[in-house]
Amino acid sequence: MNGFPILSVMLAVPAIAAVACLFLSAQTARLTALGATLVNLALGVVLWLNFDIGGAQWQFVESAPLFGRFGWALGIDGYALLLIALSVFLMPICIGASWHAIQKRVPEYMSAFLFTEVLMIGTFAAQDIFLFYIFFEAGLIPMFLIIGIWGGANRIYASYKFFLYTLLGSLLMFIAMLYMSITANTTSIPVLMAYDFPAHVQTWLWLAFFASFAVKMPMWPVHTWLPDAHVQAPTAGSVILAGVLLKLGGYGFLRFSLPMFPEASAQLTPLIFGLSAVAVIYTSLVALVQADMKKLIAYSSVAHMAIVTIGLFAFNAQGIEGAMMVMLGHGLVSGALFLCVGVIYDRLHTREIARYGGLAINMPRYAIFFLLFTMASIGLPGTSNFVGEILSLMGAYQVSTWTALLCTTGIILGAAYMLYLYRRVVFGEIKSDEVRAMPDLSRRELWLLAPIAAVVLWMGVYPESFLAPMRKDTQVLLARINRAQPAGDSKPTRGTGIIPSAHAESAHDNPASGEAH
Repeated sequence: MNGFPILSVMLAVPAIAAVACLFLSAQTARLTALGATLVNLALGVVLWLNFDIGGAQWQFVESAPLFGRFGWALGIDGYALLLIALSVFLMPICIGASWHAIQKRVPEYMSAFLFTEVLMIGTFAAQDIFLFYIFFEAGLIPMFLIIGIWGGANRIYASYKFFLYTLLGSLLMFIAMLYMSITANTTSIPVLMAYDFPAHVQTWLWLAFFASFAVKMPMWPVHTWLPDAHVQAPTAGSVILAGVLLKLGGYGFLRFSLPMFPEASAQLTPLIFGLSAVAVIYTSLVALVQADMKKLIAYSSVAHMAIVTIGLFAFNAQGIEGAMMVMLGHGLVSGALFLCVGVIYDRLHTREIARYGGLAINMPRYAIFFLLFTMASIGLPGTSNFVGEILSLMGAYQVSTWTALLCTTGIILGAAYMLYLYRRVVFGEIKSDEVRAMPDLSRRELWLLAPIAAVVLWMGVYPESFLAPMRKDTQVLLARINRAQPAGDSKPTRGTGIIPSAHAESAHDNPASGEAH
């Protein structure tokens, strides 16, 4: 890129457009927001094409000291690249989904979404620990406003619950960051990733970060804010919340907890496995009895994100790469499912499952897209979620057979509630004249769902496109955490759970991971 500050430009484009939207009419604000997000999508494609797979770990690095140790420091590795790509891909779709659904305070709404994009990209690209914290925490503000102003009838309660849950844990993380910067005499994330904190200190630092990341994921039992937030948020708010904002917790574990506190991570792996196994089964059972479509998909998100934490803390290549693939796949599929709910909500203005039925008769195109995303959510081979889930479970099996078994049970329950939802909404007889009069997908709605469907199939058929950018980063991470392998119950295969850096290249010739790659 010849020194071109592409990451700063990707932050500046939506930021400038967000400010401009506040002074424009409703329709002009819509066009401005769509234009800015499409420009960022194009820049994201340029970023992807110019990323050197197998090159330096940190690329597109920008650094400018501001004051003291704190500075404007940006740069990405393979993990950040994939999550930034997910963010810029979903944002134009969110703007399109809000085109007719949002009619009040449109300029402010578009501005809030554009600021959300700025903060998401900034979080993934930040290389200074306090710059990360600013972006990470500021992301609360636009989403708080989106839920609280443009949400449903109980939006105030949901927005304050969302804000308070996420803020409390982040205060503990900030205290830990202050200690780390003073102890290591740096605020650079790459430097801190290689710094060896004393083992007894790591535990406290790990718990402080865990308080924030567990809520963001969200992990059981601090997940209760998520169903309320999803139900009350507008459709596009649910898409970006499930698609990207939930991934901030997983990215935090990957960027901070594992490389900076490897001994504490290994020591507390049983806690992660236990909470995650409970989450997969419990939230799947809760999803089975939901009457509201959004709430059902929200509980399914908790179960899917529990697969992410299990994969990350398996301490092996399959688990970590699988966790990243689950984050990407879930971001696409859950966003698409919320769009599918929004499509029929705009027609009938209810999310009650019992009010629908027989949509395959008068909405066949909708039924096809809904079926694809339902199957992808279940983890059907050939779709995005299958690759991530099989790799995560293979990684977990090498450490804990029981955890892998329990999580597989949860995936079976996931098939039960998603197929049950699809049957009640799409099949059967049409129950009312209102449902019979519902038109099929419009051209705008087709343009929203078709790109997601294409990428979901792309990930399922050729996952190497998404695995390749993160492979070297996974090797670097494994070399860092190799000394702190967690004790597991899968004794015969546990020795393969950690891949020494000297043999990292041969790890991907392993038959266990060869099929998915």
